[in-house]
Amino acid sequence: MIIRKSKAEIEGMARAGELLNETLQLCADALEPGVSMLDLDRIADEHIASKGGHPTSKGYKGFPNALCISPNSMIVHGIPSAYRAREGDLISLDLGVTLDGLVADSAITVPVGEISPEAQRLLDVCQAALAAGIDAAQEGNRLSDISHAVQTVVEAAGFAVVRSLVGHGVGRSYHEDPQIPNYGPPGRGPVLQEGMTLAIEPMITMGRPEVYVHDDDWSISSVDESLAAHFEHTVAIAPDGPRILTRASAALLR
Repeated sequence: MIIRKSKAEIEGMARAGELLNETLQLCADALEPGVSMLDLDRIADEHIASKGGHPTSKGYKGFPNALCISPNSMIVHGIPSAYRAREGDLISLDLGVTLDGLVADSAITVPVGEISPEAQRLLDVCQAALAAGIDAAQEGNRLSDISHAVQTVVEAAGFAVVRSLVGHGVGRSYHEDPQIPNYGPPGRGPVLQEGMTLAIEPMITMGRPEVYVHDDDWSISSVDESLAAHFEHTVAIAPDGPRILTRASAALLR
């Protein structure tokens, strides 16, 4: 069942999204060679708590930390560790924030220092795919129009869409209906209606689309160890077009 949110709920999600943005910005600003993933997790956890929120991932189905941190070929759900960032890394930061009972969800992939031109193109394409998916999130469109828009951008650039991982509804809970694949034909699935709130999140690789799960039962990496990127926004369907509830600053998407 797809839960349509009231205007008051959407405003509450936007406040959670604002706190989420602040938190990701702090983490991105701190991300330089030598910084440990545990340091980033601490920054996120402490900042969210200081504003009266809760990191939604912490304790969710047993996940131990505030941030999901996934370096390089790891795509999603990385458990923060003592790993220290290195020049040229790509570090994906995925964060949910619960504030006053409402949830926002967002992710960015941040370059550490100088990265290769092809790694930069991977980031650019993933962001462009997210933008295309959001542009397709128009009232009256079908859910798969989002999926098709993402796939078109990614595959036109020669990269791969991870097919076993999907976006989702969000708001009253961390993961709600519907699931949102990042591939598929247009014109299928539920009609998008005002009040739907969706976490749209392209997850792409430089190589093959297949993945494997690490022994921790959380971390997921590309099967060929190719670099991965992940960008995500929480979006509300509105009469005047999609409203991004977790809008990031230009600095965040450097």
